[in-house]
Amino acid sequence: MSISNTVTKVEEFAFDNASVKTIDNELERSSSTESKATAREEFDASSKSLDATQLYLGEIGFSPLLTAEEEVLYARRALRGDEAARKRMIESNLRLVVKISRRYSNRGLALLDLIEEGNLGLIRAVEKFDPERGFRFSTYATWWIRQTIERALMNQTRTIRLPIHVVKELNIYLRTARELSQKLDHEPTAEEIAAQLDIPVEDVSKMLRLNERISSVDTPIGGDGEKALLDIIPDANNSDPEVSTQDDDIKSSLIHWLEELNPKQKEVLARRFGLLGYEPSTLEEVGREIGLTRERVRQIQVEGLRRLREVLIKQGLNMENLFNVEDD
Repeated sequence: MSISNTVTKVEEFAFDNASVKTIDNELERSSSTESKATAREEFDASSKSLDATQLYLGEIGFSPLLTAEEEVLYARRALRGDEAARKRMIESNLRLVVKISRRYSNRGLALLDLIEEGNLGLIRAVEKFDPERGFRFSTYATWWIRQTIERALMNQTRTIRLPIHVVKELNIYLRTARELSQKLDHEPTAEEIAAQLDIPVEDVSKMLRLNERISSVDTPIGGDGEKALLDIIPDANNSDPEVSTQDDDIKSSLIHWLEELNPKQKEVLARRFGLLGYEPSTLEEVGREIGLTRERVRQIQVEGLRRLREVLIKQGLNMENLFNVEDD
């Protein structure tokens, strides 16, 4: 993203009439007209000294967060086509986009590019959000923001384009390789990765060959050779508290939606993906625990995921980023 494009985006999101009015309201707290003018001058001067990223991050701070009651009010107005309400919903959640975007740093796109993609997801979330569903907008928007950012990373950071479902599957293998390398103190083989994921070795080898960027999970990337591929794979155990809270909200919603499944589907998905107090398990492990064959567990998983997709569609969501598994 060029500086000119960044400034344009700042003007679109932060310097429209509503935001300027917000700035003026803040300045009116000054004790006199002179102090108000001084504050404005200091703001203008400091803004010029910041780079594009800092300028953007500074400007979105002028948009106050909405309370739960305001959120419902503006969301209802936005659904009725009120453009001012729609813009207020967007502006009040730009900081959420930044927080989520930071989690994807060092993965091939600059922070401002990640933010721009995340903003597209935020806009989509505002358009789709129904406040009568009963959960907070930040929880709903997080899904859309993550999806647009992850799609951008998948599409823009490869010289050889791979289908999104293939890239997601490859990322599962690489993430597993990272975990194994920490446990085994050596680069895991395709056989070890396959055993961990409970899939054929041939599938792992085939997928890894598709990734033209690497020959092993420890291959250095970047010009300085100081960063390895492992360094850019997100660590699920390393998220900031605020994002963790959003994750907890999503998990709580997911647990609620599991109640829409029959008891067997609910138990299989909970055991497979580490919900309801269970640890994530392979198909074979789940089968041993509940007395079913691996194939029968897989069938129940497919049925459960299909039903869960129907539930999420009714919520205006999709399950693309929920589970690291193809549901076909």
